Amino acid sequence: MKAENVEDIYELTPVQKGMLFHCLYASESALYFFNHTLTLHGNPNVEAFEQAWQQVVDRHTVLRTGFFWEDIDNPLQVVYKHVKITLSQYDWRGIEEAEQQERLKSFLESDRKLGFDFSQPCLMRLTLIRLADERYEFIWSNHHIIIDGWSCPIILEECLQIYEALCEYKNATLALARPFRDYIDWLQQQNIAKTENFWRQALQGVKAPTPLTYIENNQLSNQQERYDEERIQLSAATTKLLLSFATKNHLTLATLVHGIWSILLSRYTCRNNIIYGCTVTGRPVDLAEVDSIVGMFINTLPINVKLNTEQQLLSWLQDFQTQLVEVRHHEYTPLTQIQGWTEVPRNLPLFETIVVVENLPISQFVSNWKGNIQFESTGTYYRNNYPLNLVIYPATEIIVAISYDSRRFDIATITGIIRDFQTLLQQIMTNPYIPIKDLSFLIPQQQKITTALQEEALFDLELAPMF
Repeated sequence: MKAENVEDIYELTPVQKGMLFHCLYASESALYFFNHTLTLHGNPNVEAFEQAWQQVVDRHTVLRTGFFWEDIDNPLQVVYKHVKITLSQYDWRGIEEAEQQERLKSFLESDRKLGFDFSQPCLMRLTLIRLADERYEFIWSNHHIIIDGWSCPIILEECLQIYEALCEYKNATLALARPFRDYIDWLQQQNIAKTENFWRQALQGVKAPTPLTYIENNQLSNQQERYDEERIQLSAATTKLLLSFATKNHLTLATLVHGIWSILLSRYTCRNNIIYGCTVTGRPVDLAEVDSIVGMFINTLPINVKLNTEQQLLSWLQDFQTQLVEVRHHEYTPLTQIQGWTEVPRNLPLFETIVVVENLPISQFVSNWKGNIQFESTGTYYRNNYPLNLVIYPATEIIVAISYDSRRFDIATITGIIRDFQTLLQQIMTNPYIPIKDLSFLIPQQQKITTALQEEALFDLELAPMF
């Protein structure tokens, strides 16, 4: 580290600390690694494209940041004044399409395995692969420790604005970028002690994570580590009905999703009290221009649900929404500190499943952009350290995705969960006044399995000592 090239040094956010710890502990697992792939059509000015990305890196401090943790009590992030980013280029024209796809698959896998050196900026790589005269595959790899999902559209919009200006031999007119340091300063001014009472009360009685035993497949534990994803896309008509139902009943899409997941977990685990994680954007409303800051803001918080199965579904959802809103008032609280305020031992996770309802800014510039290239997103790879994740992508056709540890869950179980999600969603819209206990969303074979599991749970409960 050359002192003359250092712009700033400051601490990590609690979430960044957690990510750094997990990644160093499991260095071979590609934790929190992002691959964004986009297909480009047209004749891009490659030199201008690379220069545009360089200017984006120049604009945002977090993209010029490296991390230091060895021989110090608290890890630090170091912002460098000048960081060079390179666009790696490959020409695969003349190769059969099937082989191109195999090469691309191998490239992405090797890119993930390569990972990042946290001590070196920037934690981002760019690759442009030419597949045909007017078709390219663009791979944007980055580590989650520097940017969250909210930041990605901001970066892409700025890159296109700069690229467009460069193609016309002009300078892009962009507002001054607020540094990520401002959020670090805001975070350090918060009185974490004020949130302690809230979390102690919200998590009272929680002594262990909600077990996923009944839906796990123990025979998979010896398999090689692999994370998979299954997803479905709701029709435009169903999406419209769902959003209309939510508006009519003063509910958010997030509340409906969380409500369904809570009910599913309750049925799958034979418990009325369950706990899971919720990922929030974490951007404080009282920090000026926070929506335009590029950085890592998200946090994952525990949601402790006490399900009254006698209550009508709609009434419970409305009460549950109030609980979710209260949690958001304390969304900056570090998860490690929250767990310390519970009875859950430190050697256990607070929860093993999380819900993410994506809430990303929609760029009108990107949507309406007409340049010398057209692009379409063809996929995103990402994994965290939780074995079961429900992710919702809002759009005109909502996408419901479940990513999972294939050493613990088989594909039949995951597709069954997605099917149950759809069935329960339909019941909410058609009969919102039904008592929760009367909801039925299991196919006959699953009902038999669940009944057997419930009987097993009762038997275990009768044998268990009272305390």
